[in-house]
Amino acid sequence: MDCPRCGLRTARFVDHCRNCGYKLWPSSVMASAAFKAWRSADPARAKASRFDVELPPEPVDVTIDYAARAHELGIHLFPNSNYPFIICVGALFLGLAAIPFSATARIVLAVIGGLIFLYGVVGWVLVEDVRMFPADGPQTHGEGHG
Repeated sequence: MDCPRCGLRTARFVDHCRNCGYKLWPSSVMASAAFKAWRSADPARAKASRFDVELPPEPVDVTIDYAARAHELGIHLFPNSNYPFIICVGALFLGLAAIPFSATARIVLAVIGGLIFLYGVVGWVLVEDVRMFPADGPQTHGEGHG
């Protein structure tokens, strides 16, 4: 609403104009009651504040599907995989086996690290690769892309 004295656009339900101090409502209780009645009259006003000059905009969903966007642009994205993390955990145990502990501890750490590392490599290369590039695709039989 515009202030009757200075013409500055001010919030509709505040007591005084923010520019000139002109009293817009007889009391803050009356302004608050008017605001509550105004807000309850329309569900679109539910998020409005007494101090807003304009109604707040509707929330916009800004969720981005990166896989779909990359597909539209012709960019290939690898699927999510936990196997690189597993490989790193195996490498951690293998690195711990290199520290001069007792021979038994080093052997145990090396075996555990080796098994975890191999599990990660086999899972990433065989499981993920087969899922990404299935073998039932067209065969080229040695023909090149000329």
